[in-house]
Amino acid sequence: MPSRPPKQMSGSRMSGSAPTEPAAESSLPSPEASQPEAVQPEAVQPEAQQPEVSMSEAAEPGRLPLTAGPGRPAPAPAALPPVTEPTPPLPAAPSAGGEPVAWQWPTVHREGWRFAAAAGFAALVAGWAGWPLLGWTLAGLTVFILAFFRDPLRTSPLGDGLILSPADGVISQIMEVELPRQLVGEGALDPGRATRVSIFMSVFDVHINRTPMPGTIRRLVYVPGAFLNADLDKASEENERQYLLVEANDGTRVGFTQIAGLVARRIVSFVREGSIVGTGQRVGLIRFGSRVDVFLPAGFEPQVVKGQRAVAGETVLARRGGLPLAPGPRQ
Repeated sequence: MPSRPPKQMSGSRMSGSAPTEPAAESSLPSPEASQPEAVQPEAVQPEAQQPEVSMSEAAEPGRLPLTAGPGRPAPAPAALPPVTEPTPPLPAAPSAGGEPVAWQWPTVHREGWRFAAAAGFAALVAGWAGWPLLGWTLAGLTVFILAFFRDPLRTSPLGDGLILSPADGVISQIMEVELPRQLVGEGALDPGRATRVSIFMSVFDVHINRTPMPGTIRRLVYVPGAFLNADLDKASEENERQYLLVEANDGTRVGFTQIAGLVARRIVSFVREGSIVGTGQRVGLIRFGSRVDVFLPAGFEPQVVKGQRAVAGETVLARRGGLPLAPGPRQ
């Protein structure tokens, strides 16, 4: 039998097979449509979620500006605030806001440690030996010594043209006197007369002395002498004393004198010539009763009256250009 020619595919089947490929292709997503639609909202997010960095942070010196990134379009330059230097806040007054200041037990200066230790040891020996009266007396003396050498914290007011009290005590005298020669000369005060404010310290006052103004100690002169009652006027010339001269940064010079009294026997200095002192800084002490004289420079008026109590490092003793005060009633 003659071989049968191979059956050829009809045109319809051939033509039908041709669209099968496009049909398959149409069922597959195109490359452009293959990206998930969830990606599109990442480019458009609510404005409330876009800025993760505040505008103040963006304006900080040295910080790079915001740039476009995944999910964050670049902000318009006009939306950035102008970069300005921040104004430093003014210091708050000590009495404004914040926590209240609590009272604190004063410390005891190291100059009084050995005196208190000696009195305390003697009190223990007297008590052990069976002398209760002497023991209690020495115990009371120990407490007195600790109280005498107490060194409380002080808050000094700051300001130009202020002279603070260098000592605790009573304003015993305000008068015009001749300047002592120890404070006069080259690099010191000009000779002449000045207003002297005297502060008497009893044995019950704090005996730590402080500088009346910030500056540099230009002169420190110790003069040995007698031990008269420090409340007497002649004590400023006859008693043991120490002269100090402080020069402020503006050239203002203030001289003051530590005068030993009837009971005081030694003046202890914490500074020396050339020392730089701050407002109300400790400069020395006088043991067991004394007086401090302050000589006001020209242009300063006393801001205290006779009989008033002064606190070292806190009471404004005089002010440049201030008005003199009249004494009021004692009551």
